[in-house]
Amino acid sequence: MNSATVRNLLVRGMLAGLAAGVLALVVAYLLGEPYVDKAIAFEEAHSHEHEMEVVSRSLQSTAGLATGVLVYGVAFGGIAALAYAFALGRVGRFSPRATALLLSGCALLAVYVVPFLKYPANPPSVGNPDTIGRRTTLYFLMMLLSVLLAIAATILGKRLAPSLGTWWATVAAVAAFAVVIGLAFAFLPVINEVPQEFPATVLWRFRLSALAIQLTLWTGFGLVFGELAQRLLNPKPATAATARHPVAAPN
Repeated sequence: MNSATVRNLLVRGMLAGLAAGVLALVVAYLLGEPYVDKAIAFEEAHSHEHEMEVVSRSLQSTAGLATGVLVYGVAFGGIAALAYAFALGRVGRFSPRATALLLSGCALLAVYVVPFLKYPANPPSVGNPDTIGRRTTLYFLMMLLSVLLAIAATILGKRLAPSLGTWWATVAAVAAFAVVIGLAFAFLPVINEVPQEFPATVLWRFRLSALAIQLTLWTGFGLVFGELAQRLLNPKPATAATARHPVAAPN
């Protein structure tokens, strides 16, 4: 793939990431922010220390949220587009649109869902500030392990395909991925710092909203970027009428 095509894919990936970010922003504002407010209210009701607010809550939930989600969407869209340019043609004989959806689904699973199952998202007031470094390190370790294992499973499936066939090679690769991820779940430390009196419903619905935001982001990106990549890489041929009667160039 030449550099011009990669550059065009990068631009389209960033645009698709921005569009997906807008969708994720709507989900975050409607589903996530109400439970953030409830978690903050719980923290204020059970805390004896009152810190001065540097940035108001209303600004955090509007302009701050929009800036964070949209910038993240553009950045992740660019990175995903570069990964797509590398993977196109290497993961099977799929169309550009289907490849985008396949990679988006696999990336959602490896980058977010698997780490989320081990170390799920927590709202404000949940977690010991003294352990934030350790918790962050463990989360990113789980994410890195998941991504590397997903790549290894893909390579394994391609190598087994000639002898086992595509179906059984895929089954074997997925099973190997699941076994190693299960071992990682078993051996990596468990983190449970949820206060005993914290409302279980708030915690559960906050985590569901966090999952919904990522699902919206990755699905939206896959659909939008897939369409843009399809039009770039497999443009529609000119119709017969256009070929017979080309539009005259203006003088």
